[in-house]
Amino acid sequence: MDIGYNSNAYEVPQQFYQESPQAYGTLGGFPEKPFFARRQKRGTNIVTTVFALFVPFIIFTTVFAVMSFIVQWKSPQVALAICGLVFVIVLALGYLAVDSMRGGIQDGLGANWYIFTFLSSFLAWSFGITAGGANFARNMQPFYDVYNLNSYPAVDPSQVRGQQLMDAGRMVFKPGSQLDLRYSMGFRNVDLYCVAPVAMSNSTQNQLPTMANYDFWAVGLNCCSGESPDFHCGEFSNPHAHSGLRLMRDNLRPFFRLAVKQAEAAYNIKAMHPIFLYWLQDPALEMRAYQEEGYKYFTLGLFAHFSLQLFLVVAAA
Repeated sequence: MDIGYNSNAYEVPQQFYQESPQAYGTLGGFPEKPFFARRQKRGTNIVTTVFALFVPFIIFTTVFAVMSFIVQWKSPQVALAICGLVFVIVLALGYLAVDSMRGGIQDGLGANWYIFTFLSSFLAWSFGITAGGANFARNMQPFYDVYNLNSYPAVDPSQVRGQQLMDAGRMVFKPGSQLDLRYSMGFRNVDLYCVAPVAMSNSTQNQLPTMANYDFWAVGLNCCSGESPDFHCGEFSNPHAHSGLRLMRDNLRPFFRLAVKQAEAAYNIKAMHPIFLYWLQDPALEMRAYQEEGYKYFTLGLFAHFSLQLFLVVAAA
């Protein structure tokens, strides 16, 4: 039987010689990524993380500061304009996010990181507006308002009328002045608005005579019963307290005025131009407390937002 010789059966495929040699005991067919490409990707990840972490944080810090401090007090329009410019930056990030989803941007960040940065920046801007407005209304506005009003020493409540001190922020009354708790009153509207007039004692008999007019009233919230003269607000029991820090919150003033009206009707006294104040020994100390509370609120807000943003970036990475 003739067996034909086929020379092709012993030929080695040409591609065998064209493939790159493999080390003994290794698997071939898996191209190795160049070392430079790995280093470049690692660098891109760091840039992406820093971008996503600090851009929203800077936006929050800027808006929070503008809405909390002196810019908001001096010119609310300027504060809103600055916040509007920051919002334009947020919108620009939104545009980049949309463009990246359409494939218009080819860089190391990627569409997902553009979307993440836009959403977190929008939240940062919103949180900054809200937290800054709350800090300003609660702490910094009362401080700025009182700080920029006049300070009057040696005020005699039996001689001075309220309309003479309409620009007063801090008042130090003459020695012998004290709260006349006999004429204290409370007005209830959800909270209890408590008032007590400042009177001048008789230097010889150390008594509180009835005055013709009561224009200076110590105030407090939920520190009296509203049914009997039992005012327990501020430093009412401090014998060294002879000063007042003016009430600057406009939303509370109408209710304290109603309490004074009730006192006028109940005790047959007059209060022609009542000025409301917190009864204190040292008004300057209370003013610094407002300022320090505002700075503390701002610092805690920065720390809280940075921690939240760091957590979100780590979770998204």
